[in-house]
Amino acid sequence: MTIAQTSTTSFKVELLQAVHNFGPTTPDTFKIALYTAASDIGPATTAYTATNEVVGTGYTAGGNTLVISTDPTSGNNTASIPTAYVSFSNTSWASSSITARGALIYNSTQGNKSVAVLDFGADKTTANATFLITFPTADASSAIVRIS
Repeated sequence: MTIAQTSTTSFKVELLQAVHNFGPTTPDTFKIALYTAASDIGPATTAYTATNEVVGTGYTAGGNTLVISTDPTSGNNTASIPTAYVSFSNTSWASSSITARGALIYNSTQGNKSVAVLDFGADKTTANATFLITFPTADASSAIVRIS
């Protein structure tokens, strides 16, 4: 199985259908779930699934609710291309004992529709420690959700 880091194809279509609301007024609720290396999440993932989701101390199925740290905005990326973007605050699971290879960001307000898949590049493990996801800088070149 493989995890492929990407904005999901269904998310791209749903943006054009005005399905996802990132705010700033009454945004949808976005969550992040963690997955094992046995997972097969990627561009074709359309919604949250519990299949091959992490199981362990300090982790609850469905993952964490994300906080939008940067409301939708725009700027020029490093290639001077106008880019719209939004970002989330870092999230963590304290006192956890888990192993994760990737994650799925999804919209729980809209039927758990997928947004993006994250590939950690290797298994990341905690043993009664904090499992932390640090999102990239919220700008036109690095934000986790960007449209150029």
